[in-house]
Amino acid sequence: MNIKILGPGAGCAKCHDLEKAVNEVVQEMGIAVPVERVNDMKAIMNYNILMTPGLVINEKVVVSGKVPSKAEITKYLTNALANE
Repeated sequence: MNIKILGPGAGCAKCHDLEKAVNEVVQEMGIAVPVERVNDMKAIMNYNILMTPGLVINEKVVVSGKVPSKAEITKYLTNALANE
């Protein structure tokens, strides 16, 4: 499994919030998966999102433009694990 947070560097508060929430959920679920931060705009544009932050699990965009709740993040990760 791979998890990516898409968003520009320092100025994106929602990106930081999403990264924090995802890291908390990963830890709570006890899965050993690194969370990668993608700051490069060219790389972000490859995912065809219109707004950041973006959450990508296994190279599939599951959320863009908002910070989902921890319950939603748990659901996305659970579904991704079930499909592996």
